[in-house]
Amino acid sequence: MTSNDNRIRKVVVVGGGSAGWMAAAALATYLGKGTSIRLIESEEIGIVGVGEASIPFMQYFNTKMLGIKEADFVTHTQGTFKLGIQFNDWGRIGDSYIHGFGTISQGIGPLPFHQFWLKLFLAGRAPDIGAYSLHTAAAPLGRFMVSPANVPADSPLANLAYAYHFDASLYARFLRTLSEKRGVTRTEGKIVDVIQRGEDGFIEAVVMEGGERIEGELFIDCSGFRGLLIEQTLKTGYVDWTQWLPCDRAMAVPCEVVGPPTPYTRSTALASGWQWRIPLQHRVGNGYVYSSRHISDDEAAATLLANLDGKALADPRPLRFTTGRRNKVWNRNVIAMGLASGFMEPLESTSLYLVQSALNRLLGLFPDRNFDPLLSDRFNRECTAEAERARDFLILHYNATERDDTPFWDQCRTMAVPDSLREAIGLFRHDGRYFRADSDLFALPSWVQVMLGQRIVPRGYHPIVDEMPDDHLVEFVDRARAMVAKCVQAMPMHQDFIDQNCKAPAL
Repeated sequence: MTSNDNRIRKVVVVGGGSAGWMAAAALATYLGKGTSIRLIESEEIGIVGVGEASIPFMQYFNTKMLGIKEADFVTHTQGTFKLGIQFNDWGRIGDSYIHGFGTISQGIGPLPFHQFWLKLFLAGRAPDIGAYSLHTAAAPLGRFMVSPANVPADSPLANLAYAYHFDASLYARFLRTLSEKRGVTRTEGKIVDVIQRGEDGFIEAVVMEGGERIEGELFIDCSGFRGLLIEQTLKTGYVDWTQWLPCDRAMAVPCEVVGPPTPYTRSTALASGWQWRIPLQHRVGNGYVYSSRHISDDEAAATLLANLDGKALADPRPLRFTTGRRNKVWNRNVIAMGLASGFMEPLESTSLYLVQSALNRLLGLFPDRNFDPLLSDRFNRECTAEAERARDFLILHYNATERDDTPFWDQCRTMAVPDSLREAIGLFRHDGRYFRADSDLFALPSWVQVMLGQRIVPRGYHPIVDEMPDDHLVEFVDRARAMVAKCVQAMPMHQDFIDQNCKAPAL
């Protein structure tokens, strides 16, 4: 049996960093020996390397998609584990809550657990929702473990969702080694010209500073904010979301480790933005994401340095960005990933996820040399929907606040939000309902925890809850809390877990 072999045989990845090497590793793993994959990067240009925290999908990407052993990844990247994010001073100064990964206890039938809790909470008969989530209860106590074997399916310890903190530059190096073992060729140098096909504008080749012409059939643009192929060459256009996400700059600085690593990222709202704290084994990553309309770069750097746990290990590094997305992520034979595809600040650690999700989607919709537009149209539609839902989740943090102590927070609190978010807030404020869209990367427990944490307290609860007798309701909710507390006590300390399973060598 014969067939016309129209498979793509030459893939060129433009740019390294985490995005470029994730793309190279994923494509090398699944495209087979007949396809050449070449990655071009310049050590002179460097990488942004700010993102050092993930969401749970990274576990699937590393272990299931790439076949990486978790302990290898953690030790090579000086990693720690992450059960969620602690948000301080967001609703009001003095407020603190944790957005924990995983579930909030178990519901009954179509009703999620928080609806049963809500009836008691509104009557003053139940503590905050955090007491019913294993992640939220364990994180501030510094406890962590992976799910043990043979644990009952209804136990909070079953299928524990968790993510990682890690050094992004070490991750890129780790993936480079893996990619090259799987056949990827790395080329060092700068691209000085891009050659397009006359008839349809497809990219035909890139030309290196030394004159080498590198041809490709599919190009993955991981060239950072400049978008060398997707924007500078193809003029794809950009959708600006600054009206809703007003921060446009960041200062980043590492500091010395003081004390054991927390199994959570910390996000503290400041006068003109927010500060992140990401604990690694060898250092702590810190940054101030801020609005340049409300604070100067020098003030931001000084504020960041004044709020570190330990001694700074470098000078604060500035980063400028415009929150938003490309009009198309896939244009002709170019697919943009990472910062080339758009930018959302690291408030909920979505940046690396969006690359991994795009790679997963690309493998499912992988084209041949005909580049059927049905594939790229579907890819772009799904990328847009996913980005918009993530955008809404980030806007929620800024808009759902009672803070009026600075012009920045006044702007955030009073701004008009997208209709999709306004509807979600309205439904939840009425009686605690939230309906997840197919494209929503954050599940119901995430929205519930953030809305409650930011003082959006429902006026009522789902009417079906009243079908349960009060004594049964109290027993059901109390039992869930007791089970979480018991499981937390069974968990080892985060540092002990690292020491026993994946301690990195000292750098």
